[in-house]
Amino acid sequence: MLTPARQRGTETLDDPGTDPALALRSLRDVSLANRLFGGRRAVLQEVGRVLREQRLRGEAPPPLRLLDIGTGAGDIPRAAQQLAPLTTIGIELIPALAYAAREACTYTLAADALSLPFADQSIDIVTCSQVLHHFHGAEADRLLQECTRVARTAVIVSDLRRSWVAVAGLWAASFLLRFHPVSRHDGIVSILRGFTCHELHQQVERATRCHVRTHRAPGFRVVAVWSPRPAPMGLL
Repeated sequence: MLTPARQRGTETLDDPGTDPALALRSLRDVSLANRLFGGRRAVLQEVGRVLREQRLRGEAPPPLRLLDIGTGAGDIPRAAQQLAPLTTIGIELIPALAYAAREACTYTLAADALSLPFADQSIDIVTCSQVLHHFHGAEADRLLQECTRVARTAVIVSDLRRSWVAVAGLWAASFLLRFHPVSRHDGIVSILRGFTCHELHQQVERATRCHVRTHRAPGFRVVAVWSPRPAPMGLL
């Protein structure tokens, strides 16, 4: 069976007390993996689609606001700025990590993703890449609800698709790419915490009551996209 049972696991970077220098070293590995194996592309394709649809409708003249939750090295906001004029905001829970991403984003701040410091519908596009698998139960629902609350046009959540093939691929690639051992460990745990398309679809619909479009993307990714408008009762 190529899809293992979903596991909780514990990632080193989940600990807020992790040495910031170690966290930054590992986040650089994550950024490289995202660039090589499709994580960044999975999000940017959806950002591009949202921007094209807005232009066709003549809505929201630039610069639009894009919020990237758990921005890491800020690679997604940096790349998104190549698609259109965007004001990008990256958030991280730990101040040192938010500060480190400052050159990649228009603004960065330390904030809790479960209580975003933004008004309702104040952000045009909210992106959340490889963050949801760090949360469980009510906290995962709360994260999705906060993304929906602050978004005006679209929420894009991308995460890892659980697979033994992905585990083996990351394990082998981590040595070739000289990843830090923490990056290797956390990467394997992340995959085993990941989702199937059906699981991600069900979780987003249950938490937000929005119509969600979910699909696989290359590099063992799953992506959910929705507009922050609740579906009528009885349709979900």
